[in-house]
Amino acid sequence: MQVLQVQLEIRPDPAEVGRARRWVRSRLAGSGVSDDEPLAETLILLVSELVTNAVVHTGRPAVLRLTFQGVCGAQTGAQGVAGGIVRLEVVDLSACPPAPRHAERDETNGRGLELVDGLADRWGWSPEGAGKRIWCELDRCPAPAPCGGGNAVAAPGVATTAVTGAAAATPTAATTVTASAYGGMAAYEAV
Repeated sequence: MQVLQVQLEIRPDPAEVGRARRWVRSRLAGSGVSDDEPLAETLILLVSELVTNAVVHTGRPAVLRLTFQGVCGAQTGAQGVAGGIVRLEVVDLSACPPAPRHAERDETNGRGLELVDGLADRWGWSPEGAGKRIWCELDRCPAPAPCGGGNAVAAPGVATTAVTGAAAATPTAATTVTASAYGGMAAYEAV
C-alpha cells in the first residue's frame, strides 16, 4: 500500500481557516476525490473545525497534514484514491490537551470536536513535541485495489511523503483513539 502525505503551514490567523479549506479541496481534486463526493464535503467540515480550534484556542502556528492511504501514484495511470483511508492531522504548538466542553443550545462555540466525533470514523490526539497532534480518519469505500509503483507528485511548496509497507502504520503508540458512533465520546474542544 502506498501513502501520500501533504502538509500546509498555518499562521495563527482566523483567515487561515478559509485558506486551509481551499488547499484541501485542491489536494482532494488532485487525488481523485471529486467535489460532489460526500467524503469531500465531510473532510472540508473536519478541516474547518480542527484548524479553527488550533488557530483560535492556541494563537500559535500549526501544521495541517492530509494523508491518503491506498493512493495509487499519479504516473501509474490509476484512478487516484479508489478506497482506503483519508487522514487529517493538525499539529499545534500548545501542550494543553483537549479539555471537556459542552455547549448549551444558544452558545455559538464548543461543538467543534463533537462534530469531529460524529463525522469521522476515528479520531484522537497525542502529544507532539512541545505541542499536540489532533487527528481524524475517514474510510473511503470500496477498498482499494493494490497499487503498483508510481511516484506521487505534489504542488510546489507542499511537503509530500510517499511511504510503503510497515512504515505506513499508524503513528505513536501514545495516541488516544476514539471510534465514532455519533456520541461515542463527550464533546472536547482543543485548548
